[in-house]
Amino acid sequence: MWTVAQLSRDLAAGRTTSRELVEQALARIAAPAGEGARAFLKVYDEQARADADHADRLRTRGVRRSAIDGLPVSLKDLFDVAGDVTRAGSKVLAIDAKADAGAVARLRAAGALFIGRTNMVEFAFGGVGLNPHYGTPKNPWDRAAGRVPGGSSSGAAVAQAEGMCVMALGSDTRGSVRAPSALCGVTGWKPTARRVPREGAFPLSFTLDSIGPLANSVACCAAYDAVLAGEPGATLPRMEVKGLRLLLPRSSALLELDRAVEQAFERALKRFAQQGAIIEEKPVPAFDRQAEYFKGGGYAGAESYYIHRPYLDRIGEYDPRVGKRLLFGKDMSAADYVELGELRAAFMREIETLSAPYDAIVMPTVACVAPTIAQTEASMDDYVRWNMRILRNPGLINFLDGCAASLPCHEPGTAPVGLMVCGTASTDRRTLAVAAALERALGRD
Repeated sequence: MWTVAQLSRDLAAGRTTSRELVEQALARIAAPAGEGARAFLKVYDEQARADADHADRLRTRGVRRSAIDGLPVSLKDLFDVAGDVTRAGSKVLAIDAKADAGAVARLRAAGALFIGRTNMVEFAFGGVGLNPHYGTPKNPWDRAAGRVPGGSSSGAAVAQAEGMCVMALGSDTRGSVRAPSALCGVTGWKPTARRVPREGAFPLSFTLDSIGPLANSVACCAAYDAVLAGEPGATLPRMEVKGLRLLLPRSSALLELDRAVEQAFERALKRFAQQGAIIEEKPVPAFDRQAEYFKGGGYAGAESYYIHRPYLDRIGEYDPRVGKRLLFGKDMSAADYVELGELRAAFMREIETLSAPYDAIVMPTVACVAPTIAQTEASMDDYVRWNMRILRNPGLINFLDGCAASLPCHEPGTAPVGLMVCGTASTDRRTLAVAAALERALGRD
């Protein structure tokens, strides 16, 4: 399993080279038995090789641009890359990018090697991971059954799970980094929205969008978070599980869980308690009011309708599941939009007050294990039900303007399950440190 720390040591000791890492990633993408053809919409093979050779030359001269220098990463298809076309998983959009997106530029300056553009739910509007235009990448956990990868960063999660990159850059509006991470068995990080620049990333919601990494450990996510946030020298403080105070929110977030999810989550909580964590369960009624927060599509509905007005004459070419949701936003009035802002402010105050004595809020990332593609495509009603089930828990943190990591907490060989470690706005590095401590307690660091 590739990690930033191990690969950095191997590169420094001459046990591998950036070119070798790129060749391994490209071989996995091209493997006939793998999902590379559906996980990637475009592969930067020759450019990645050239950039890897450049990184290797710099290293021989003693130049190390950052902790992530010379490591291959993938980019979700909604990020601008100078000289390329941004389509956001659609057949309608075609933006000729003149410059790198802000997040891409920071990664490039730090020496990241771009291996390719990953598949996604069209315009990032959905949590299941379906894409009728380019195909749906199958979940590596159970490819034979044709299970969904989760979305909207579907190709990112599959690429990460299959070892096609050291980090997959995604976006998260209602769980689009964390949900696919949970369903595919990797680690995902959603930062506070304003922490990472969003210019050059095709938007779904100006209010809720955030940009974060999918990787193989919390430490890997933290290394990329530091670069993406413009803090390349930041180190993650080490925290111990003993004495951590964790809030377990008694609410709909803990209800209607698949048995596999419930068992994995309970085992994880037991391990935390055995190692000295203090877990307190308290009612969080604000978590039960999602119908109000996302009524009529909420922020994403209203803002995406505005964003897509130039393309509405071609809405018949959209994935019908996406087009239908985009049109919800046209009915939200200015007064409704202002009221939603007031509702959100009250929600944030309530949760910030309730969570103040705790180091983190913990809950299952997703209520279910990955369903099959056939189950979610059976009808529009089935799709809506699965989509809401997948997005129910992670979406609370976007509405909170918070930050959260999803950690794998399942037993090896069983269905992937994610445990979400959540913090309020601008507690990013501390929340990552708490997540790293819990990861160690699970024996997954």
